[in-house]
Amino acid sequence: MKKKIFLIGVSALLLCGCGKIPTLSNGDEAVVKFNDGKMISANDFYEEIKNSYGLNTLLNMIDKYIFEKELDDVLDDANSYAEAYIAQMRNNYETEDEFLQALTSSGIGSIEAYQNSLYLSYLQNEAIEKYVSDNITEDELKKYYDESIYPNMTISHILITPDVTDDMSDEDKEKAESEAKKKAESIIEALKKADDVNAEFTKQAKDNSEDESTKDNGGSLGEINIGSLSGNYDELVEAASKLKDGEFSTEVITTELGYHVILKTKTGDKASYDDSVDSMKESITNDKLSSDASLIADAIKYYRDKYDLDIIDSELDSQYGKYMNNLINTYKNTSSN
Repeated sequence: MKKKIFLIGVSALLLCGCGKIPTLSNGDEAVVKFNDGKMISANDFYEEIKNSYGLNTLLNMIDKYIFEKELDDVLDDANSYAEAYIAQMRNNYETEDEFLQALTSSGIGSIEAYQNSLYLSYLQNEAIEKYVSDNITEDELKKYYDESIYPNMTISHILITPDVTDDMSDEDKEKAESEAKKKAESIIEALKKADDVNAEFTKQAKDNSEDESTKDNGGSLGEINIGSLSGNYDELVEAASKLKDGEFSTEVITTELGYHVILKTKTGDKASYDDSVDSMKESITNDKLSSDASLIADAIKYYRDKYDLDIIDSELDSQYGKYMNNLINTYKNTSSN
């Protein structure tokens, strides 16, 4: 808000036809002039703000410059994201004034400032992900392809969901969970004794599965792979990768949906290495950032060093050094915990 007031003040001076911005006796330009002749200089104003929120503002300006040069192909996406987020936020309030008041109470001076921060955050995230992705080695990609890229698989499942409600006691919830898991285990035992596993699986699915969309079709999920259905089913794909065609899971598979028993009926084709590179890089990048937060600090430092960042003001430079040390140590500690 102070920056906005300052700009309005400058505009007023320019429009008043005064000829030039007032100066103090030492030649400093003035930002504010009082009726008794007292003035606040631009230099005093600069010294004041740099000791409060000056470094943060400066770093935002630095990062905006760097990331816009590094990521010129995603600038439109960043703007669209910020605009869409603001529009979504507006829908939570009846009037524009209420929205502005909510921003102000959160320490945000204007809608424009909030939109700019969302825009910059988008670029920062993209830059960090690009840094991590660009540093993935060929060995990492090959290992991921061998261990985590699966062929398409035709899978059927039986889902048992625990009968849990929010108003239950912890003890009752545990009991319901236990009963559901035991039911899934009993299905596995029935499959072990069956002469015809496919027929028995179809019967058990129809009689017991709580996936209404598949139970009458033998629990068939069709040909799936990682990402084909919701993330909950990815665990079923991983479990199926360890089975041969015609085999069923002899251990209960637990997901957020409940307890599953699966039957793998067919193994299809596996995507080629070259066709998988982009998706592998995305997955490896997400995994790395989830497990090693220090990469965030490494990425930020990399980009700023790339542009030979030289903060000329010695006090701000000192603040920056302390800030970077704190940032690196914070993310290292986060990763180690």
